[in-house]
Amino acid sequence: MMVRPCRAVPLGLTAILVACTVGPDYAKPDAIVPATFKEVAGFIPAGWKLGEPKEGIDRGAWWSVYNDPVLDDLERQVAISNQTLKQSEAAYREARAVVGEARAGLFPTATLTPGVTRAKNGGGSGSSSSFGGSGARTTYSIEGAASWDPDIWGKIRRTIESDEASAQVSAADLAAAKLSAQGTLAIDYFELRAADQLKTLLDDTVAEYKRSVDVTQNQYSVGVAARSDVITAQTQLLSAQAQAVNAGVQRATLEHAIAVLIGRAPADLTIAPTGLPMDVPVMPVSVPSALLERRPDIAAAERTMQQQNAQIGVAIAAYYPDLSLTALYGYSGNPIGSLISASNRVWSLGASAAETVFDGGLRSATVAAARATYDGSVANYRQVVLTAFQGVEDQLSTLRILQEQAAIEADAVASARRAVDIALNEYRAGTQSYTTVVTAQATLLADQEAALTILQDRLVASATLIQDLGGGWDTSQLPSGKPDDAM
Repeated sequence: MMVRPCRAVPLGLTAILVACTVGPDYAKPDAIVPATFKEVAGFIPAGWKLGEPKEGIDRGAWWSVYNDPVLDDLERQVAISNQTLKQSEAAYREARAVVGEARAGLFPTATLTPGVTRAKNGGGSGSSSSFGGSGARTTYSIEGAASWDPDIWGKIRRTIESDEASAQVSAADLAAAKLSAQGTLAIDYFELRAADQLKTLLDDTVAEYKRSVDVTQNQYSVGVAARSDVITAQTQLLSAQAQAVNAGVQRATLEHAIAVLIGRAPADLTIAPTGLPMDVPVMPVSVPSALLERRPDIAAAERTMQQQNAQIGVAIAAYYPDLSLTALYGYSGNPIGSLISASNRVWSLGASAAETVFDGGLRSATVAAARATYDGSVANYRQVVLTAFQGVEDQLSTLRILQEQAAIEADAVASARRAVDIALNEYRAGTQSYTTVVTAQATLLADQEAALTILQDRLVASATLIQDLGGGWDTSQLPSGKPDDAM
């Protein structure tokens, strides 16, 4: 058991009153932190762009790197109207109030009690039976009382330390919830824009397929093509039209999800269609150790360790006696006009101590449970750190691989488009069957959809990476232990 040094309490209190804090002092445990990120070491992706926030936007507005005013407007509404964040904010305020409750235990409790008593003693046949009759006496009193349980062994101070850490956990949880909501909105937004772009792609494809139907109809009219070619072209056209209609299903669902994220009814939000941005910005990645200061979930796990560590001291303090001091001072007498006089003065001083001599092992079990809870919070902290590093490495590798895939897919789209042009020309010349045209057109559409999906996945990975890096948050935004401090 570690005990902090004791300091004699001033103001002439008895020698027994000392200021000690039992239990272990908190020291942040080590975590498994690599020297560098695997995906960053020796690899700088060609074409990666480090986005710069727009002028006038605070550094916490990480989404500004996408230079999208619609996204910017939506993201700013999250912190104002999201009901999940309001719930987390209320939990934080509650945690701050609990700190105030704990601090109150450091100070004496004082009461003031004025009173008046009307009483009659004795009686007989000649005495009045009514209240206030002959022989009744009125007594006035005013008394002030104070009681204090001095925090000799630091139980209250350890409780305050625990509650302050708990409030910081709530603050970090609030920041994590906010970052999560912002990240979810960004991902939903990019998926919505991908649905917009898919709809445009399919509409363009429908227009091309209509021209193909005209070609087959003309070929059939002059007797150089079979009726089956016309039916095949019409079937392909109808299939593309059906896909274009179906693209609206996911878009509507995503628009509704975004409305809820910004605290609005789905019926009250309409986002005008547009395409995906072509640039995929990536936040600069620093050394892994910086992640410990930038992730609110890591901060919450670390603050939980101090909270649980302080509870060990609270449990250990139960081994020591509790001292209570009481004092009363006042006046009691009659009449009220001369109540405040030396002859009517009453006072008392008292002190009591309580020590548990037998509890059947309760205190030792409580201490053991507190230590086990702390050990569990240490393991959780280290796991949260490892998971954070995994998330960053995942998104870095995803961005690197998708960028390579995007370059190949762009070539595939260009090649497929040439194949369609050649197949149509050969079909018109009568040297190729329409099956070749259908196959070439289906390949082109598949490659175009694949390229769009890759771009969507890159933007989603970019937003997820920024979220995994903590967005614009860092531990300096945690509240301190000062009573008037708030986020």
